[in-house]
Amino acid sequence: SRPFKEVAAEYMEWGESQGGRGGRSWSKTHARMRRSHLTWWKKRLGLRTLADVDGILSRVEKALRELGDKGRSGKTLNSYADSLKSFCNWCVSRGYLMEDPLADFEPFDKTPQSIRRAMTRDEIHALLKAAPERRRLLYEVAFTSGLRANELRSLSVDDLDMERSGLVLHAEWTKNRKPGFQPLPRSLVERLSAFAEGGEAGELYRRAFARKDATLEGIPERPLLYVPVHPSYALNRDLKNAKIPKQTVLGKLDFHACRTAYVSMVQETGATVKETQALARHSTPDLTLNVYARTRQSRLSEVAEMVGEMVIPGEIQNHSRTLQAVGAEGLDVNAANKRVTATGAGHTSRVRIPLSPPKATRAG
Repeated sequence: SRPFKEVAAEYMEWGESQGGRGGRSWSKTHARMRRSHLTWWKKRLGLRTLADVDGILSRVEKALRELGDKGRSGKTLNSYADSLKSFCNWCVSRGYLMEDPLADFEPFDKTPQSIRRAMTRDEIHALLKAAPERRRLLYEVAFTSGLRANELRSLSVDDLDMERSGLVLHAEWTKNRKPGFQPLPRSLVERLSAFAEGGEAGELYRRAFARKDATLEGIPERPLLYVPVHPSYALNRDLKNAKIPKQTVLGKLDFHACRTAYVSMVQETGATVKETQALARHSTPDLTLNVYARTRQSRLSEVAEMVGEMVIPGEIQNHSRTLQAVGAEGLDVNAANKRVTATGAGHTSRVRIPLSPPKATRAG
């Protein structure tokens, strides 16, 4: 008969103190989402007392289907369900409930409806040129570190390490709940230092949260960067100014796509899988390679050419290039059995290269 609101508050206190991995507290973002979801469930299902959660499975599934009809993704639906299911499991472990009313809940398909694509280098340069200086710095750090929006927002001036040329990461606000260090290009670190000395990031936050009911929760006292409340909205404006399409056949662009581009560029430098995983701060290489890293068609074509140089004899490759050059002049290069002159050391020989396979002949 305990009020649902009272038990939910106790659950939140537990989570914010020791509910995370290894007995650590939840991140501020995770706690905010859990609180928001439980408040939504309380209102949606009319939960007045804890006893009201008995037999709610069918009502929960119906509520989630209605959210899905409004365009919410399977991942979002599972997030709503997980908040309530985790609460119920916690109540069972405390003896507040005899059994989990959502034990038979089947998760929704969370296959992404659209994927993120990695910006090309030309697109990144165009974006940086079109963005105002304060967001240019933000994008540069995002593209060269892979840090998420909330992690960038949590950085303080003291986290900028000039000696090691990078950023100190704290377990209190990193997604993996682990401390770390993220290296940055030396030139960017120097410009970040100059920007931080001016205190512009703090002033921008004070302007953005000037309303009396606004709070600077989660913002450090001396912020290193200014991250808009909705960074993807700001990115959309800059993409439009830079004439970069937000959606193509390869996928969409949002702020988190900066991380996708970072992981892809790290991979393209020739870094090992372990190095790429470490820089992305991922728990498994599968997450790094199969979720974040993207391949570029131009890069695949370059690799194909390099493999060709290993396999195909040099005189045939030279002949192919000659045919391409002649073809560009509009001449007939499709006739079979062309002759090409191969020049060796001190002599010239004629090499006959068939352009189509010979017909099979019967033995005997």
